[in-house]
Amino acid sequence: MSMSIAGEPGDDDKAISEINVTPLVDVMLVLLIIFLITIPVITQSVKVELPKAANIPTQTKPENINIAVDREGNVYWNTMLVPTQDLLLTRIKSVAVMDPQPEIHVRGDRGTAYEHIGRVIVLAQRGGIQKIGFITEPDRGLAR
Repeated sequence: MSMSIAGEPGDDDKAISEINVTPLVDVMLVLLIIFLITIPVITQSVKVELPKAANIPTQTKPENINIAVDREGNVYWNTMLVPTQDLLLTRIKSVAVMDPQPEIHVRGDRGTAYEHIGRVIVLAQRGGIQKIGFITEPDRGLAR
């Protein structure tokens, strides 16, 4: 590789027509070093057996309790409106002592504030319910 230096005798009028690849080689070497250092860090991990998840349909049993919460925060026990939180807690406590204990399935409206759903979950916890599930619709790929 040759390098032209301005100021050589007789080359004042001659334009430099060669491409200077030194900066390109420097950048490529730096990138190569970065990749060689980071790839082993990325590929190393602790060997663990991850749990397998399966999306299974809900099995509706007669003893399951559906609690629905609409947009305004109204709570429904199966299909009946529950006007107060105290009444909901009383109903939850009455079914929590059953053997086997029923599951509570919470159906929240899409526009419901999270605090309304959270209150239902807290009341179920205070009532002694062990299993709470959330009912959703499968995503069919429709844009809304």
